[in-house]
Amino acid sequence: MKDGPGTILVGIDGSTSSLRAAAYAAGLARRQGSKLVALYVRTHPSALLPLADTGGAVATVIDTQDAVEKELRSMFVERLPEIEVEARLLVRTGEPYAEIIDVAHEVRADAVIVGRSTQALHRIAGSLGSKLVRCGRWPVTVVP
Repeated sequence: MKDGPGTILVGIDGSTSSLRAAAYAAGLARRQGSKLVALYVRTHPSALLPLADTGGAVATVIDTQDAVEKELRSMFVERLPEIEVEARLLVRTGEPYAEIIDVAHEVRADAVIVGRSTQALHRIAGSLGSKLVRCGRWPVTVVP
């Protein structure tokens, strides 16, 4: 019989706090013998942005997301064998909160881990971590 979560879901977006969350989740998965699922959510550039785009902003957003995804995939290939954790990286496109909830259901996550938001607006409107906590479906850890 195993003590602790069977599957841990961690949201990663390439930010420093999300990479800390991924490291914390990987360590927890290793210690608890849990499966680790990392989720990178690519966001849609606004539907209006291509109409107003004269400076290549849409291409820049897509290029940045491509670079982050490539780096995350590389990190998984290079570092996971070292920590001996059964893990996989999922990439989805959409709104991060909705995608995390969908994937958590899909993989039957027992715990969700995310990094703390650094955006000032989130202190007013609510961060991803606080929304997940209010959702109340899984234990949520927010890593600073």
